[in-house]
Amino acid sequence: MSLCTLKSTVMPAFRRPQNSSGVFRRGFAAVSSENLVKTACYDLHQELGGDMVPFAGYELPVLYKGENGGVMKEHLWCRSEGKASLFDVSHMGQIRWHGKDRASFLEKVVVGDIQGLAAGSGLLSLITNEKGGIIDDTVITNAGDYIYMVVNGATKFGDMQHFEEQLAEFDGDASFEYLEDSMQLLAIQGPGASAAVAKLLPDGFDLTKMAFMTGTDTTLDALLDAALLGKFELICTIPRKALSCPLLDAASTLPSCGYTGEDGFEIAMPAEHAVSIASKLIEDPNVNPTGLGARDSLRLEAGLCLYGHDLNEAINPVMGALAWTLGGPKSRRRMEQGFLGAEHFLTSEGKLKKQEEKRVGIMGMKAPAREHTEIYDATGEKLIGRITSGTFSPCLKVPIAMGYVSTPNAKFDTDVMLKIRNKMQPAKVTKMPFVETRYYRVPE
Repeated sequence: MSLCTLKSTVMPAFRRPQNSSGVFRRGFAAVSSENLVKTACYDLHQELGGDMVPFAGYELPVLYKGENGGVMKEHLWCRSEGKASLFDVSHMGQIRWHGKDRASFLEKVVVGDIQGLAAGSGLLSLITNEKGGIIDDTVITNAGDYIYMVVNGATKFGDMQHFEEQLAEFDGDASFEYLEDSMQLLAIQGPGASAAVAKLLPDGFDLTKMAFMTGTDTTLDALLDAALLGKFELICTIPRKALSCPLLDAASTLPSCGYTGEDGFEIAMPAEHAVSIASKLIEDPNVNPTGLGARDSLRLEAGLCLYGHDLNEAINPVMGALAWTLGGPKSRRRMEQGFLGAEHFLTSEGKLKKQEEKRVGIMGMKAPAREHTEIYDATGEKLIGRITSGTFSPCLKVPIAMGYVSTPNAKFDTDVMLKIRNKMQPAKVTKMPFVETRYYRVPE
């Protein structure tokens, strides 16, 4: 592990691997695997029939071959009652923040209320630049002795470079530790996730009592120490609840990923235990290994963003329909601000500034509208936006998409035209999610 501090000038741990910009696309380019990183479960993926592709500098399965494999089957499995899908998301960047001023520093680089986080609680936040654009989305958890952060795999090295630049101007005690690939991350998602995970927990552990965004310590399988993290789902990364377990050599915190719209957990563990834990989970006949293809279609049905497509450094939280990450109208962060770029989308009174365009859902077209598809007004004459993500919904059996349109055209049920394969197709602006989410709530 490497420890970066305010005085660091050399960052060997942050050396960007070749081909690290692999944000998911439905067509994967042929890229040499010579410089790609293999996760601890690489051999297991191959044994299970994984079709390995380059993604964010790693080799990960886009789908699995076999009776329950393929994007469509894997997708529907995750939505089926009593079933759960297992994803390898070890490419995500796991970071620990240290120092007595760590929360104060983080509030300069993210929009969320970090100082208000109770121990064991987490939140989704956004890393912004000087113009208010979104550098990345992240889940941040107060782990007590430190603050735990998980960022996207394709952006983690750029994020850390940004942190270093901001630390150089920060007059306080804060530093960060990048866990590299010594820690691996698995996500188990679906209606059957709780039942599958419960089999690995000690007798008497009651998952039903864990509230949204809370955490506790326990042991996996009574033998393996690991971090069972995040009974959660994300809009780019929204946690439901964090269940953490003591590690063999290090403390655990909440990671982010696995976003499907279903209930689920994430499990962070030392690399040497990843295969054992993954194998234990898929011994359950209701747990199916699932690849990047289904992960993408699942998150789109749930109306969730993919960084690099639906979010980027030119899009601010208001444009991206993510202003809720700042808190309500009178929340401390909206009133005090203090994070990079706040003045570009907030007034001095904490009100949201009007934006020229907004992120919306699109439905009604006969053919799938892929990324970069042009959106026109109802007359088909005026260009008003573009699609950022689109697919055929396996659950709804119709095309769905999200994108950005000019604000006057962003109202629900607005008629629009999409230019698909040089032909105009009628569609409508719609609300998201497209498929109802099923996040767990503790019974009252």
